[in-house]
Amino acid sequence: MSISDSFLAEFDQEMIATRKCLERIPDDKFSYKPHPKSFTMAGLAVHIAGMLDWGVTTLQSDNFDYAPVGGAPYVPPAVNSNAELMELFDKTSRAFRAALAAAPDSIMMTPWSLLAGGKALFTMPRVAVLRGMIFNHIVHHRGQLSVYLRLCDIPVPSIYGPSADEEK
Repeated sequence: MSISDSFLAEFDQEMIATRKCLERIPDDKFSYKPHPKSFTMAGLAVHIAGMLDWGVTTLQSDNFDYAPVGGAPYVPPAVNSNAELMELFDKTSRAFRAALAAAPDSIMMTPWSLLAGGKALFTMPRVAVLRGMIFNHIVHHRGQLSVYLRLCDIPVPSIYGPSADEEK
């Protein structure tokens, strides 16, 4: 079994759970934020969907500079409705799954760097980036999103088991 194959079943399961959370965000709650230092609900949702695109970048380039010297910094995509959010999520999840399925073991063990202004913030094997900075990062922010949903009295979907709102 390839390294990529070992990720695909987990990827599929996590995307089902992530989609269930994202699709519950009503348009009228996009600007909600539980604390002044927090993301807005739309900002958090776009961050989650955008991370899938970072997975593609991790597999298809040697690095990513989110604030390149002399270049435009990374700007998250803008969405104005849940329909646009779900379109973004579906597009980025399909692209990441395809890139992951196509990635040979040899590329998974090569170094990848996150840069800021041309300086490496970290360098590690792509497989470690995928696990720690993509998969775990998405799960972390999806957990935050489930709290936002609860605080807005929006039913929280089951993720790894029943929630207070769903049996399964």
